[in-house]
Amino acid sequence: MRPLLTIQNLSVDFISESGTTHALKNISLTVNRGEIVALVGESGSGKSVTALSILQLLPSPPAKYTSGDIFFSEDASLDPASPDKVRETSPDGGAAWQGAASINLLKEDRYALQSVRGNKVAMIFQEPMTSLNPVLTCGEQVAEAILAHNKISATTARQQTIEWFEQVKLPDPEAIYSRYPHQLSGGQKQRVMIAMAMCCNPALLICDEPTTALDVTVQKTILLLIKELQQKSNLGVIFITHDLGVVAEVADRAVVMYKGEIVEQNTVKAIFSDPQHPYTKALLACRPVNHKRGERLPVVSDFMRTKSEVGSQKSEVGGQSAVGSQQSAVGSQQSEVLLRAERLSVWFPAKKTFFGKPLDFIRAVDDVSFAVYKKETLGLVGESGCGKTTLGRALLRLIEPTSGKIFYNGLELTAGKRDDLRSLRKDIQIVFQDPYSSLNPRLTIGSAIAEPLEVHHILATNKKRKDRVIELMEKVDLKAEHFNRYPHEFSGGQRQRIVIARALSLNPSFIVCDESVSALDVSVQAQVLNLLNDLKREFGFTVIFISHDLSVVRYISDRIMVMNKGRIEESGDADQIYFNPQTDYTKRLIASIPKGIPAIS
Repeated sequence: MRPLLTIQNLSVDFISESGTTHALKNISLTVNRGEIVALVGESGSGKSVTALSILQLLPSPPAKYTSGDIFFSEDASLDPASPDKVRETSPDGGAAWQGAASINLLKEDRYALQSVRGNKVAMIFQEPMTSLNPVLTCGEQVAEAILAHNKISATTARQQTIEWFEQVKLPDPEAIYSRYPHQLSGGQKQRVMIAMAMCCNPALLICDEPTTALDVTVQKTILLLIKELQQKSNLGVIFITHDLGVVAEVADRAVVMYKGEIVEQNTVKAIFSDPQHPYTKALLACRPVNHKRGERLPVVSDFMRTKSEVGSQKSEVGGQSAVGSQQSAVGSQQSEVLLRAERLSVWFPAKKTFFGKPLDFIRAVDDVSFAVYKKETLGLVGESGCGKTTLGRALLRLIEPTSGKIFYNGLELTAGKRDDLRSLRKDIQIVFQDPYSSLNPRLTIGSAIAEPLEVHHILATNKKRKDRVIELMEKVDLKAEHFNRYPHEFSGGQRQRIVIARALSLNPSFIVCDESVSALDVSVQAQVLNLLNDLKREFGFTVIFISHDLSVVRYISDRIMVMNKGRIEESGDADQIYFNPQTDYTKRLIASIPKGIPAIS
């Protein structure tokens, strides 16, 4: 069959005052109709640049296409004898045809591309909230895409939009037509984006990390939906992800990218059963689901070293980390309660009268009681909206509880005013999910880490504070020369390390990690999880680790507490909850974890 899309020898540079960055280096691949091709790799590997290049969505400048062609051929018929079709062999071994039925997307002007974008080639972006217009209803935005490429009435476009909302299984499609993006959940917004991409029946669908920020159950439904629509319409799909577990769920072929180059491409079965490149092996190995609780996670650098370096490091990779060494200690310290919640509730007004009196409430946390023991890691899991983050913030009184009591080291935190807690703030800290939004873009990272020391009058001079900050930066694998750099100069994983260093600056005994690794690449996630375990062993603090990913929580936690609709569904030993769940809700969470890579029991 004629390939739907053929990328040949594509190179892309980003040119700035500081120099030239080679984002893509001579890559070649093909996508056929009815096939899902996954682009896999870390942030910065070139996945999204490849996808954006197909529709010339990269800003120019600074982007520059230095070489290559991108041929799109909606006509998939095989007719090599036709005089207007010339058969060539593509660099990856597939067949590429150019001729009357093919267009070179890199050579088309913006007017010609307008007839292709959203019509023949559609794209689903990673973050639906920033991709949807906040001042238009969801229905208006999908109808706008239909009207842009079809000569039909607004009434017909509305009807087609509602039909697509039904196909992507949105509840009450007519009501959602009139709702704005902020009124929908993350999974619902992603379904709107899928409807917008599919509404003109494209031949090629590009999915750029469409499930990264979603919890495992919503992720599974979105993956099944994309697969179902792809098979129904015989689409060609490019699916971009950093998670090989997701690749195993949906893809036919996988293309592994590293630093702007394709290092390996093959069928998914071959990639999983016999990976050839060290980088592919690293991506497969570093997922927590593949490791026993407390086992040190391998990282990419362990696989990219020379043989002699790998030999000297083998004892480190796979060794026991903080969790494994502390399990017995936690078990013997069950009587030493650090924090206790008694019948804790946090309710938010859902409806109010004209005069502001609440008529109904959203019970984000509803009559919850539990204890956290000294030096343990308590995992808190559940779907988005179950109350995990609200509970974590209420424990620190960043959100005021509606009722109930919180005790920390025997002191009742809910007894006094919030200002009375200032002296305790240095002992209880939080690491937020998005490190970029929790760092002041106008402060250097050195100043950001030093700020808590200044607020709490710790250390007498600025020189001593700077020395303390540099010591903390080195503990989280940052360098002293990074002190005067700003947050935007760091990667996501490095920013998360900065936030962890800031939380540790006051030497706290209790830390809440709120989805602190959810948005990270699997390899960077492994580095941060290893770091947390190492720091926990060194500093001896207690952690509540909040996540929607049960495999990550099982790996790092001593105990797990499962939340559902504001209540505790079940709790117990991490391995017991993960391998022998008691409630249907927990079983459903575990069943939603991508099982493409076998878990080690």
